[in-house]
Amino acid sequence: MGKIAAVIFDIGNVLFPWHPRILYERLIRDDQALDAFVRDVVSPEWHFQHDQGRNFVDTSAELIALYPQHEALIRLWKPRFAESIGPVIEGMAELLDDLSAAGMPLYAITNFSHEFWPPFLEAHPAIFGHFRDIVVSGVEKLAKPDAAIYHLALNRFGVRPEEAFFIDDRLDNIEGVRRVGMVAHQFLDAAILRAELEKVGAL
Repeated sequence: MGKIAAVIFDIGNVLFPWHPRILYERLIRDDQALDAFVRDVVSPEWHFQHDQGRNFVDTSAELIALYPQHEALIRLWKPRFAESIGPVIEGMAELLDDLSAAGMPLYAITNFSHEFWPPFLEAHPAIFGHFRDIVVSGVEKLAKPDAAIYHLALNRFGVRPEEAFFIDDRLDNIEGVRRVGMVAHQFLDAAILRAELEKVGAL
């Protein structure tokens, strides 16, 4: 492993917790009904279409056709998407501050809808002000763990893969990024990440 020249973050469940349940537990009081709704209706497979660049107007129409009894809840997905994201994960704002103070270039690669991303970005200037560039899957119509999005990001950032330290919560994304030659860390919490960044000389 060479000298780390840049740290690249995932965003969901690394900087901010994200899960449809965070929104819908406010709207569906019965636990069994809530479990079924987030598993079968607003499922990971359905939402991944937004990360790939599809528009909510199309994905929601298709989902409502399958689950007309849930039309009102499905239609809330876009206008209330920010409510499916929790506050900054403990310790991560401080870690970003410290990396920035040390002069480490920071970037991000996120699976995120091109429609939902701009208001979320605008709502968190203190966090995203640390980043020199962010590659958003829904904008590029490429999503992790496809190697193409990693290559695109490295080219755009001007970073060699062996000099990049990548952080993601998902093992499939970690495995994908390692195949393109980046150093990778599967996120568990800020303290463990901080120790690993210190170990590799990035902090």
